[in-house]
Amino acid sequence: MSKTSTKGIWKVISASSMGTMIEWYDFYIFGSLAVVISTKFFPSDNPTAAFLSTLATFAAGFVVRPFGALFFGRLGDIIGRKYTFMATLLLMGGSTFLIGCIPSYETIGFMAPLLVLILRLLQGLALGGEYGGAATYVAEHAPVGQKGYWTSWIQTTATVGLFISLMVILATKNVLSAEDFDSWGWRVPFWVSIVMVGVSYLIRKNMDESPVFAKAKKEGTTSKNPLKESFGNRYNLKFVLLALFGATMGQGVVWYTGQFYAMSFMKTVMNIDSSQVDSLLGIALLIGTPFFIVFGWLSDKVGRKYIMMSGMLLAVLFYRPIYKMMYNTTDVSYKTEIVEQTSQNVEKTKNNDLITTISKTYTDGTTYIEKKTDFADKKKSQSSVTININSGDEWTLIFLVFIQVLFVAMVYGPIAAFLVEMFPTKIRYTSMSLPYHVGNGIFGGLLPAISTYFVTHSKAAGKSDFYLDGLWYPIIIASICFVIGMVYIDNKNKINHL
Repeated sequence: MSKTSTKGIWKVISASSMGTMIEWYDFYIFGSLAVVISTKFFPSDNPTAAFLSTLATFAAGFVVRPFGALFFGRLGDIIGRKYTFMATLLLMGGSTFLIGCIPSYETIGFMAPLLVLILRLLQGLALGGEYGGAATYVAEHAPVGQKGYWTSWIQTTATVGLFISLMVILATKNVLSAEDFDSWGWRVPFWVSIVMVGVSYLIRKNMDESPVFAKAKKEGTTSKNPLKESFGNRYNLKFVLLALFGATMGQGVVWYTGQFYAMSFMKTVMNIDSSQVDSLLGIALLIGTPFFIVFGWLSDKVGRKYIMMSGMLLAVLFYRPIYKMMYNTTDVSYKTEIVEQTSQNVEKTKNNDLITTISKTYTDGTTYIEKKTDFADKKKSQSSVTININSGDEWTLIFLVFIQVLFVAMVYGPIAAFLVEMFPTKIRYTSMSLPYHVGNGIFGGLLPAISTYFVTHSKAAGKSDFYLDGLWYPIIIASICFVIGMVYIDNKNKINHL
């Protein structure tokens, strides 16, 4: 591709984006169904421990992403971008489909969580190789001076993948009864992914190799040892570390707070009905996704640095006020109960367990349902709360999540172009993949489990604002990254190499 031509680039973006979007869909189906999965693959006698175990298994897929970045990044710099991220697509899709086939804990015992963990690790390895390949492939087709704009289309795929996962889950829930979805319907979104993967594979199969890499290979200037040249060279290693601690670790925690943690927070801390959360989050993502393109385009005009740093700073300053407003939206202590509509129902199961259901209605249309189960054989009880909010509160939450998506768009929109421009062609795939996946896989991927643990611990300790303690992790990480980035990152779009 010439320095100014955009001929054929939409074909490149479509093929790359579709595959990357599907891989993110596969990855987030697990996270979106974490509440349900915790009851299927883990012991059910301790719901909190089961949910934390599910989040830990989810996080394990993120932890291995840097290893996938090293393995597939090396292959991508040696044999090419195209074939490497075709392999990652098949590995990811196959693992996702198989998760949907694993029998429950009640059927095969501890083999269930073990198999899930193995497949999650394979997913993480695949995703570790996918992003670097797609971002590098698009950037090497993009005209000079427009890399931020064109690579930002790849940046939308993570959000679009999460959005589609939510829509598939909602559609499945609407088609099936609640009992059928809980019994086997939750597996359907996992099975659906194999169809999308097949279509994407056929599209990618007909793509050409990146012209920049093809030229380097023809001239014999590709790297024979990308790992050594990327991390054994002190000059290049300096840029790898700067990319990690000055950009991607802050971007990672902002991304997962604004999208995935927001979803987990509304479902498990605010106790909002799962389908309502999926719907309002989907709307917020749909409205916010175009801003990834906007900030990617803007970074071509004013530079990557200040847009990314501004997103981190705004997140640090406004996360606590935003989440306090979110929590207060469903805090029933601020609402007026309609006493006449309060009801309590007690029923005994065949195991002699007592299930007590308390239903409350409030003047603003909010409904509150609490189910308490007293187990006869275990001499213990467990309870769950489900809140259905009114449309006004839904739009309030949509707005608050949308604001967080804007922060995400600011830090994530320009990041692919920023990383690609830091490293030379022959080691670009390897060099950019590692800091990206350490920042997102380690610092970002551990966020749901760490933040949920902080909230659970603070709630047990009786803190009145326990629900805000989970935010300390992203606030501290983003603050450190902001300081390093402001001091050491150059605002020029070309830091090291074209």
